[in-house]
Amino acid sequence: MDTENLSRTVKRNMYSWHRILGIMTIIPVIFWTCSGLSHPIIAHWFKLQIAHEYIKPAPVNKEQVKLSVNEVLSKNGINLLRNFRIINFQGKTFYQIKDRKNEMQYFSAADGVKLPDGDRLYAVYLSRYFLGDSTSKVSSITPVNSFTDEYKYINRLLPVWKVSFDRKDQMDVYVETSQSRLANYNDTNRKVFLWVFSNFHSYEFIAKITNNTARYTLVLILASIVIFSTLSGLLIYGFLWKKFKKPVAGQKVGFLRKYHRSIGLLTSIVTLTFMGSGAYHATHKFTPDDRINYVFEPEIKSRDLVIASTTLPVQWDQVSNIALARFNDKTYYQVCLVKKDNDSWKKQQVAKAETMFGEKDKKEKPNVAYYDAANGQLLPDGIMEHSYSLVKHFVAQGVADGEAACCEMMANAAADESAPLIISSSGYITKFDNDYGFVNKRLPVVKIALSTPQHLTYYVETATGRLGAKVQDSDRREGLSFAVFHKFLLVDFAGKNFRDFLTAFSAFGVLVVSVLGLIIFIKSK
Repeated sequence: MDTENLSRTVKRNMYSWHRILGIMTIIPVIFWTCSGLSHPIIAHWFKLQIAHEYIKPAPVNKEQVKLSVNEVLSKNGINLLRNFRIINFQGKTFYQIKDRKNEMQYFSAADGVKLPDGDRLYAVYLSRYFLGDSTSKVSSITPVNSFTDEYKYINRLLPVWKVSFDRKDQMDVYVETSQSRLANYNDTNRKVFLWVFSNFHSYEFIAKITNNTARYTLVLILASIVIFSTLSGLLIYGFLWKKFKKPVAGQKVGFLRKYHRSIGLLTSIVTLTFMGSGAYHATHKFTPDDRINYVFEPEIKSRDLVIASTTLPVQWDQVSNIALARFNDKTYYQVCLVKKDNDSWKKQQVAKAETMFGEKDKKEKPNVAYYDAANGQLLPDGIMEHSYSLVKHFVAQGVADGEAACCEMMANAAADESAPLIISSSGYITKFDNDYGFVNKRLPVVKIALSTPQHLTYYVETATGRLGAKVQDSDRREGLSFAVFHKFLLVDFAGKNFRDFLTAFSAFGVLVVSVLGLIIFIKSK
């Protein structure tokens, strides 16, 4: 077949190909656009309001702390533990002790007596505080040790308690008692939205039937077909429209085709950006996100706490909490400090506060000090030492779990604990940013950027010994693509209201084009 005949054949069949490609994906596109349309509506304009999203740090009430943690451990025969914290509720101060089984036990700081069912009581207290509801009946309280359909992996935090309230909105509040923080909250409307979005946008039902590989393979195939359908429509209705036969004037299908063409051309770019960035996003899902498995919180012997917690050389009116950390074969008291003026802490949460270690005159420095539990001496740059130790551990764990070491430096560090990791930059992060977004949940964290070809960066939460995130250049490219082309980050300058409106309007336009195309297909039969 010569070139001219081939060209005529392509033109003759192009419209048919466009119709076939379009009809193959009409149902997925309607699902994607409707569920995508609901996201900005539910997440922003109908966002749930809650009384408190966090607990402000306050100085420890030293008058209520009659016993040191050492004395409490000894009195209750606890020789091994993971960590402890000081908490206040019910008008009293308690030591919250995480035992070697990772279970929480509560002991009065005044007399060392154990509080029965303490973790459950504290979970209810936190839930009522966050919700601002002291009267509604608690219908159920359940420990959550794995992610569920209503408490998804995107929430990151485990274990948590699910506290359900007997209210008209059937509110569920998820709290992490080990850090006294809100993990999530859902009312009836949000539960419905989660189900719709999970099944119609993310296709989670496919994973339940088969597995995640099949799920994301299907998403990629369908997205690719939509992209080809859009490109063929753009070619037909945009560049080669005069070469295609127009319907007879006055025919209803001609009216439909007119608007299918005009709206389709207007929405073709957003269709391509939605589908292209969604497909790119799906390719990164083939590698499971296993950050939840990265935690280093070794057992600590109570006899290693030579210095009593109550005798540390600190200004107690500035101490908000005390915990433990073990690294470099030593045990340290992790002392969290807070200024008397709580507004300064609030400003810290909302200000741009990336503080580089080793540099002077930066906005803020870490509010955590490390004291050797053996002699009470302050460890200079303790949070940096702790973070570096955690990263070394996570590098070794990653290699042991089958991750490929990205460079000789990391391979050596994984094989030999004395081998150094070369740090290109580090920082104390108290606010989410483009590199460490809200999706990661944990704050504050320490950023450790390694000198690797992919600029591998670890974000570690020193309070829990957990990995907040691990980011490299490929992740940054995908994240930027999804933010710009799927969530329209570039129009953030106009405000979130406008961005959400534009996203919803674009999704609605794609939906209209798809429905018009379906009607044309049916009427043409």
